This record gives sequence, structure tokens and C-alpha cells, in this order.
Amino acid sequence: MVPKQQFDVAVIGGGPAGMMAAITAAKNGSRVVLIEKTNHLGKKLLLTGKGRCNLTNAAENIKTFIEAFGKNGKFLFSSLNNFSNLEVIKFFNSLGLETKVERGNRVFPVSDNSLSVLAVLTGQLEKHHVTILKNTGVKSLMVKRNQIEKIDTTAGEIEAKKYIIATGGLSYPQTGCTGDGFKWAKELGHTVITPQPALVPVLIQEDFMPELEGLSLKNVLISVYKNNKKQTERQGEALFTRQGLSGPIILDMSKHIGSLLDEKIELRIDFKPALDYPTLDQRIQKDFAENKNKVFKNSLDKLLPQKLIPVIIKLSGIDENKKATEIKKEERKKLVALLKDFKLTVRGLENFNRAIITTGGVELTEIDPKTLKSKIIENLYFAGEVLNLDGPTGGYNLQMCWSTGYTAGKNN
Repeated sequence: MVPKQQFDVAVIGGGPAGMMAAITAAKNGSRVVLIEKTNHLGKKLLLTGKGRCNLTNAAENIKTFIEAFGKNGKFLFSSLNNFSNLEVIKFFNSLGLETKVERGNRVFPVSDNSLSVLAVLTGQLEKHHVTILKNTGVKSLMVKRNQIEKIDTTAGEIEAKKYIIATGGLSYPQTGCTGDGFKWAKELGHTVITPQPALVPVLIQEDFMPELEGLSLKNVLISVYKNNKKQTERQGEALFTRQGLSGPIILDMSKHIGSLLDEKIELRIDFKPALDYPTLDQRIQKDFAENKNKVFKNSLDKLLPQKLIPVIIKLSGIDENKKATEIKKEERKKLVALLKDFKLTVRGLENFNRAIITTGGVELTEIDPKTLKSKIIENLYFAGEVLNLDGPTGGYNLQMCWSTGYTAGKNN
């Protein structure tokens, strides 16, 4: 049982935002308790960057981050000024965690292991005497005169002067993200924008998807079409799954795709974005000429990854045993069109089990952006993914957690 009146700050949620909030508040001299309902801090943090932990992005200025978060990005201005990406890198470096910058300005620990990031954070929690309650669920928040008076937990009642909700969103529910913060925010009078999966794989209707499972595409252009009108596009890496597509450019477009799902949506892949139609046609003619004794199915090795060849042959309608040099101009044109405009029909998005983050959350107009204090409950603050903030892949969302956690913890 935790005695009442013991703490200045109670932080609910042991993810990146919650840990940073607790560390910052404790550094400022507050008596802090960090409440985590699972048996381990940072469960979701350990999954980020495929277990390598994409700490932040090395973008040169705050403006890049604000733009990355779209229309809600301005809300982050104060938090990013308080604790920028460069300060996050400096924070971890000063505590012995070496970092490196990879493609797309993604920042990773040199160890390539998210456990080393968690070790730094737990070390700081211990150093600054944060009381950590694991396997502790919050049953209710008790309010009196527009203030949280105390919280009832499975470890007893806890009283604090200030409460920080940093419970995350709904993605990866197996890590403990089950939307508790949204429920409490609503009960306390806050508006919650309906949470949806974000940075999530896209499901495709075509029945040949299992044949392409595991195929990684390094430099492709993928466009999203609604009623034959282009909506958005990205160029970069993508990955075929058993049921659809994933990978950086798909994840970044998934929120936009989700907003269009009331009508028929197509993804169109350009496998050769560096080549226009005539140049690709010439390239194919050259390959066929060099393979004049080979049949069609054996003449595409230099042009396409092996896994893609049977599907392309099937869709092209060209006899796979036809000699390459006997393929007619019209057949070749159809092949070029397939490689430049490979159409796939979207049937939906994966659910929260596969989503990296959540879009939606606590309405930002009800929170002071300078302090992250609730405008409804006087001693309540929010930090991290529970807020209606979501950015692209590349370290942006973890940076949001560090910055908002720091800001909520700093304003005692």
C-alpha cells in the first residue's frame, strides 16, 4: 500500500513520454511516482525501429518537425523548444549511449538495440529516486473542485499535487496500450478525437498477394488513386506482406488511405520510376535481344526480382514459354504498362495490432501547448501518444513523446 500525500507528481504510463516526464519532474526536485500497469517499463519502446529504436530524427530545425505533424504540428512548438531533437541526442549521448544517423536522418543507438535506450531511462529513474509501481492498474481518478484529489489503484490510493497521463494510444495492445487514457480524459470532461490505427500496413484484395509475401522493394513510386484521381504518392521502400503492403512509404500514406476508404481506392506501383515508358521499352528490347535463345519466363532476371516475375508473367498474358525475341510490340507495351502502373485494390487497413501509432486522441484545443496542462482539470497534464498528434515514420513520433514528456514533467 502506498501512503497518501507521498508524492508531488504521479505519472500514469511507463512508456517513453511517461518515463521522460518522471525523470524531468524528479530532476526538478519533485517526489515522483511512475505507475505502469504491466510488468515492464517501455514495452512498446523496445519494439520501435524493429527493435533498434529510432530515437529521433536529425532534422536541422524545429520547423521540419512541426510540418511533419501536419495541421496539429504547431501545438508542438513549445515542447520542441523545451526539448528539441538535438537535446534528445545530447541527453542520451551524455549518459553513455552513442548514436548514429542513417538514411532519412533517422537516429539510432550505435548498439542497434532498444534495450540500451531503456537502460539509460531506467538508470535515470533510479538515480533521481522515482518510485516505480509495476503491475499496478489505475481503477479511477477522483475529482473534487476541478482537481484530481487522488487516484485509486490496485496498489491502493495515491495522492499527488499533479497528475500526468501518458498512457499511449491503442497500437500494439499487447504492450499495455488499451486506451485507458482516452477513457479517463472523457470522464474528466475532455473531448477525444476517435482513435484510428496509423502507420499501419494496407490490405489488398488481389489473390496473388501470398505469392509476393516478403518481397522488399527498394526504390519504387507508389501512388494512391480514388475514382481514378491521384490523391498522394511516395517514393522509396515498400514490402509485400501476405495480405497487402507495408514498409516506410506505405506506412506514411496509411492515414491518408484510411481517410479515403468510403470509396474504391487503388495503389499504383511504378517499379521503375527512374525510367520513362520509351526508355523502359528500349531496356526490355535490349534484354530480350541479349536473351534471344531464352524463353520469356527466363528473360526478366535482370529487370525484376525473382518473386515478382511469375505474377508479372501471369498478368501480362504472354506465354511464358514464348521466345523473348518473338514477343510482339503490343505484348511488350502491356509489359511496360504493368511495370510502370501496377494496380492493386485496397480493401482496408490492418488493425491496432499491426499499427505503429494511433491517430486521434485528446483534443489539443483543451490543453495549454506551453505546459501541456489541461484547461478543464487544474492539476492534470497530458504527454505522448494519448494526445491527438501523429507524425510520419523516421523518429518523429518518439521525439514527440520525449518533448511532451519533458514539458509535462518540467511544469510542476
